[in-house]
Amino acid sequence: MNDLDALRHALASRFPILCIETHEEPRARALLRKISAEAGGALYEWSIADGLSHANFQYGGDRRQNWQTVEGWQPERDDQEGQQRAVENTQELQAALHHIDKAGKAGLYLLCDVHPFLEQAAVQRLLREIAFTHADCARTLVLIGPDISLPPEIARHALFHSLSLPDVARIKAIFAEEIELFARSREGRKVQGEQAAADLLVQHLLGLCEEDVRRLLRLAIRDDAAITHADVARVVQVKREMCADSALEIEFAVTDLARVGGMPNLKRWLALRQAAFAGQAADLPWPRGILLLGVQGAGKSLAVRTIAGAWKVPLARLDMGSLFDKFHGETERKLRKALAAAEALAPCVLWIDEIEKALAQGSADSDGGVGRRVLGSLLTWMAEHDSRVFIAATANEIRSLPPELMRKGRFDEIFFVDLPDLATRREILGIHLTRRQHMPERFELDQLARASEGFTGAEIEQAVIAASFEAHAARQTLATPHLVAEMARTRPLSVLMAESMSELRSWAQTRTVQA
Repeated sequence: MNDLDALRHALASRFPILCIETHEEPRARALLRKISAEAGGALYEWSIADGLSHANFQYGGDRRQNWQTVEGWQPERDDQEGQQRAVENTQELQAALHHIDKAGKAGLYLLCDVHPFLEQAAVQRLLREIAFTHADCARTLVLIGPDISLPPEIARHALFHSLSLPDVARIKAIFAEEIELFARSREGRKVQGEQAAADLLVQHLLGLCEEDVRRLLRLAIRDDAAITHADVARVVQVKREMCADSALEIEFAVTDLARVGGMPNLKRWLALRQAAFAGQAADLPWPRGILLLGVQGAGKSLAVRTIAGAWKVPLARLDMGSLFDKFHGETERKLRKALAAAEALAPCVLWIDEIEKALAQGSADSDGGVGRRVLGSLLTWMAEHDSRVFIAATANEIRSLPPELMRKGRFDEIFFVDLPDLATRREILGIHLTRRQHMPERFELDQLARASEGFTGAEIEQAVIAASFEAHAARQTLATPHLVAEMARTRPLSVLMAESMSELRSWAQTRTVQA
């Protein structure tokens, strides 16, 4: 459904208040003006700069009653159709709402950038008064702004709507328009560059509004008359800055699959779906996400980073703990904002670390239902979003996760990251020794792999680090005996938490795919 039809349906639902959260105010106003013109209804617009005005004021004929109710004076001319006429003394939002409430005239009332005034008690009361009488007067308040947060007593009267973002076809059309404009302004000069860079640029422009797409394409074309990978990097940086004030932490320096030991099934799964996620397999759906379950320190977080590294996209880490707020409705608003930021960053990997800690309370009432609403918002978004955001969630404790999250279809696959086997431990040892400028062939890797039985990848790394300190203190070169001694001193989690780990591994054996 396009934006015009979506707004028609939204207005037909007869909510007293329609909230359009967007940075593209001119586009939203143009759509609403078109709808108002089709319906033949009155259209009013308000901003702090101009106050309230009747945007499609009609003079003459059987419409003369308009000037009497709006301005109170008779026009000198009858030939001014569809003029914008100001309503005096309505520059303050409170005064404008008071006029709307008392005049009782049907129509659309576009109120731009009202968010700074929504905490005023008088404004809140007037919004409620208008909402209460909506059934008696077909007037709809349309709030337009980049960030609209309504108090709960007003939010129940409101419907939220977001303008759609341009798809690949639309971005390519804008691209062609900007190239043509550049050629006209430069006497036919052509834009140079590689097709691969242009295709990648189009993919990274997904998730941005049309205004931003056009601005960035114009910048890419006009700075050097060429499309290069530097232009792609600029778009990625812009997206990163857009996410700066959300609950997302953006990482670009991510690792690759060669840095991860083991997990052959996960690596193969990712390799098979890389082309589909990159948009290079039109007949295949985009992969939507996975859940990585496993013991602490087994490498789940590292595995998530490798997904972004292998697919060459940004990694956005959602800090669920920072979402929760003491004010009613703020937690859900922060989540919506974070998810919108992730969509703007697309294509990307959205990492939800230790998801059970944030959502385990989703079925409890001790938090006033906040956890349940957060869970509901997240599940709805997971089911409905159509952006190339790949969700990679990690969890340590399956029993704490709500069953709604675990049902088939929420994730493409659930992988279990188990304790590394002998061959994987040997591989992990080689990786960590190489990272610290040691030659793995100088060590008895088979002996060390046996000595580290029951260790997680993180525990093997810490054993290498601790043994390095021991060798340095003794003024010796790190060798196999140092590592064996350190491993003998270590009590891994598989020993300290043997019962719970055994239960987790038993549960996962028939319910998940081994990574």
